Amino acid sequence: MPLISVVIPVYNGEKTIRQTIESVINQTFSNFELIVIDDGSQDSTLDIVRSISDSRLKVFPFPNAGLAASRNRGIQLASGDYISFIDADDLWTGDKLEAQLKALLDNPQAAVAFSWTDCIDESGQFSRRGNYSTVSGNVYAQLLLTDFIENGSNLLIRSEAFKKVSYFNESLPAAEDWEMWLRLAANYEFVVVPSPQVLYRLSTTSMSANVVRQEAACLQVIDQAFAQAPDSVQHLKKPSLANLYKYLTYKVLAGVPDPQAGKIAVRFWWQVLHHQPELWQKRVTWKIFLKSGLVTLLPARLTDNLIGGKWLNTDTILGYIKLNP
Repeated sequence: MPLISVVIPVYNGEKTIRQTIESVINQTFSNFELIVIDDGSQDSTLDIVRSISDSRLKVFPFPNAGLAASRNRGIQLASGDYISFIDADDLWTGDKLEAQLKALLDNPQAAVAFSWTDCIDESGQFSRRGNYSTVSGNVYAQLLLTDFIENGSNLLIRSEAFKKVSYFNESLPAAEDWEMWLRLAANYEFVVVPSPQVLYRLSTTSMSANVVRQEAACLQVIDQAFAQAPDSVQHLKKPSLANLYKYLTYKVLAGVPDPQAGKIAVRFWWQVLHHQPELWQKRVTWKIFLKSGLVTLLPARLTDNLIGGKWLNTDTILGYIKLNP
């Protein structure tokens, strides 16, 4: 029996699925099964996966049902004592599973291990570092403030935990991973592996439609979480909402500029100021409003020529996210 079950949900992932699978197959820890859930792909994804020869690799085609449903199918098919997920365009360093398993074995009171994340661009080159959070133990309050796990390709989870917290919420159009991490954190301790072992691929496509959908899903997750949270953490709701809108502002301005993106960024930052009015005093506020206006009124090329990347490095927005309760 494999000790770890790795689940890869994939939909039309022909450009990256082979590299993702290889980053799992080449792990220094080898006692795992690799479960690929094909979510009704219409490209050559299935052919690519089936061309890879490894006895640990199992592929299961299903009709399209979405990311959360695919992860749930993987949980149901998994036979390992531990489960880890990796999305079909992300990568792991070679020691990811070994280091996280050791962390859980050394900390039997914890049910979840996470590592640090670095972001890569569409060609696989380093783009920026993640938040490198070092919290361990009871991380529930920190997760209420922001999803410091950062992506769905990170955690190693004891399989028995899913018997208590159940499956991913398939009704959410986005943020289903954050909602699951909150349920895990409400019941179990986490342990950190302080090393960047997850390579999260960023998209350079326009974010206008995606961030609006993500906003609605995250607001649902926040409302639900605080409705169930104890009184001792209710004061974190306003900074949690401020953090959400800072992150969404970053996403929309970091994507390919378009007129709609500028309007959405202004709306998002107004929400930040509503929940954290002291940011009116920060230069970043006026830079965001000016860049949003230029993005709305001018072509992307002219915007870049006028203000340049250094004038407002959108990564600095993430520096205003509150990580500690």
